[in-house]
Amino acid sequence: MSKKGSIEWKKFEKFLLFVGCTFDREKGDHRIYWRDDLKRPIVIPRCNPLPLFIIRNNLRILNMTIDEFVTILGQL
Repeated sequence: MSKKGSIEWKKFEKFLLFVGCTFDREKGDHRIYWRDDLKRPIVIPRCNPLPLFIIRNNLRILNMTIDEFVTILGQL
């Protein structure tokens, strides 16, 4: 992640696929991902860079911390 904490949406998409989410559908410029154990879908816009608040909101849905996210990003 950069100093501002934002990344490209394609990198975040790789992260979502790595943690077991599947691409469900696309509506406009928003991509929707799903995993069976989630209460609601993960929604990301196709904009670069992806704002930090969107990353944090989606990590909250995934029940993951920023540290876990950064560790997984290092593996990709």
